[in-house]
Amino acid sequence: MRIPFIFLLVALLFLLSCRAARQPVSSHVVVSGTSHAPVTAPAAAYIQSYKDLAINEMKRTGVPASITLAQGMLESDYGRSTLARTANNHFGIKCHNDWKGQSVRQHDDRRNECFRKYQKIEDSFYDHSDFLRSGSRYSFLFELNPLDYKAWAHGLKKAGYATNPDYAHLLIRKIEENKLHVYDEMYTASAGRARIKAPPREPASSVPAGTAEKPAAATTDETVTFAAVLARVPAIKEKNKIQYIIVAEGDTREKLENEFQLLRWELPRYNELKEDFVPFPGQILYLQPKRDKAEAGNDFHTAAEGETMYSISQQYGIRLGDLLEMNRMAPGTEPTAGQKIWLRSMKPAGG
Repeated sequence: MRIPFIFLLVALLFLLSCRAARQPVSSHVVVSGTSHAPVTAPAAAYIQSYKDLAINEMKRTGVPASITLAQGMLESDYGRSTLARTANNHFGIKCHNDWKGQSVRQHDDRRNECFRKYQKIEDSFYDHSDFLRSGSRYSFLFELNPLDYKAWAHGLKKAGYATNPDYAHLLIRKIEENKLHVYDEMYTASAGRARIKAPPREPASSVPAGTAEKPAAATTDETVTFAAVLARVPAIKEKNKIQYIIVAEGDTREKLENEFQLLRWELPRYNELKEDFVPFPGQILYLQPKRDKAEAGNDFHTAAEGETMYSISQQYGIRLGDLLEMNRMAPGTEPTAGQKIWLRSMKPAGG
């Protein structure tokens, strides 16, 4: 009778050893370039979708890309929350008194609170940056080193962005677990001040045919101080949530491209100009792509003598093709003095 008992004992030990040797199945992916930083699949997908947008917003407003991504991931549950899915709101920004856009109601700290609703997810990112940049209670954040994500996280909590007492640590954990701080490295430390490094070139296939490469001096590792860029902030204007400048006397194309870290193709593409255009004083030049319609409140425009559809499109930050389509006009057609130009919706047929 002892032999069956020994046989059972050996079989049991064999099964246990097999189970111990089995490798666990992981639901994580590894950040490219690391061997020890697992990132969940939802986090990896979110980062891939919005890292470029966060970097561009860092360049535009100074809000660290790591902070933008961490807040978006935390507030929207990687874009899966009800507010993110129904209102494209990735940052939990409430309406407040100055909000004139669409809104939705949702329970939060109180029942049935008002939250901002956006037409596109990108608008949520733009508004988040502007919300921080324009809010007086957040102004001290922009005195911080943009590479110091911990100081920014604690600063957001101090300013009252969220009521969770552990908010700063939650942001820091998101940044460090997902190595989001690597996206802040457009900024390099120099002489005790943060600097903006020239962004990487786009792949050759994405540059329009016939476009000259940017001069070597503008694409090296030379940097422009962050303070120097901000020093020109009064000259940088914003319309339709698009950053633009008005060309000043003495501004050349090369000077503008170097100062604002633009690739050779960007100004002509964003402003629908010829590749070899020469800027002139008083000209409006957008530093970002124009939109498909004017911002809320600018529904119509009355054309003045000599105005063109292109000049109107530049005045309101609308792509020329979209403006022509809204007004049922063929390319090359110009308005007459006193003509009503539709800026946000399609002109009624026969109107």
